Amino acid sequence: MRTEETRRKLNWNSSGPRPWRRRRVHKLVRVGSIFDDIGDAAAEIGAGLIVMGTHGMRGMQFITGSRALRVITSSQVPFIVVQERGIKEGGYDSIVVPLDLHKETRQKLTVVADMAKTFQSKVHLVVPKEDDEFLHKQLQNHIRFAKQYLDERGIAHDAVIADQDSDDFVKAVVKHAVAVDADLITIMNLSQGNIFGVLGVPYEQEVITNEAQIPVMCMNPRETNTGAGGWSFQ
Repeated sequence: MRTEETRRKLNWNSSGPRPWRRRRVHKLVRVGSIFDDIGDAAAEIGAGLIVMGTHGMRGMQFITGSRALRVITSSQVPFIVVQERGIKEGGYDSIVVPLDLHKETRQKLTVVADMAKTFQSKVHLVVPKEDDEFLHKQLQNHIRFAKQYLDERGIAHDAVIADQDSDDFVKAVVKHAVAVDADLITIMNLSQGNIFGVLGVPYEQEVITNEAQIPVMCMNPRETNTGAGGWSFQ
């Protein structure tokens, strides 16, 4: 899209009869690559969140990877990825938080807690079923940690163990999100160096393009200074 055309659209959106006219809108046009400059621009202005639309997985994008996921990977600012389904008037009343076996999975709890406080949301924790005793214990520790973290902040929550194991966890997460009428699913972006799923489609891409069109908040893991097995929530 050309720069002038982009400016015209921004001017129309910010001045037209829209609900966000009650909010101050700042416009920024950056010439460059969407895969690098969206994240850079967000960092420069101190954005706390980026909202981006996606058309899902189509054609070659289904095989080679979603462009939306490539944009997310280049940014340290969390994204909310939306499809055609609109956001409810009340905002994010119900948030689904999958917890898996990756050590980074609990990092998203800080952002989830902030959103839950803002929207008075209920958080729904979900973990995969694991028959292996060691893995099951690890997931139970994740649930215990998350419950304590949310309890300390006065956030309503519940937790379930899915019927599916880690191999079918995407289906389990979306199914549970539909069952609780979720407004948001939150995940970590662990796609770099961790490509798996049907035809090489990453777990993250399957979630953000879910058929129920539930918006997905996706963030990149960050390094912590607490050592192996430690957690830093700042």
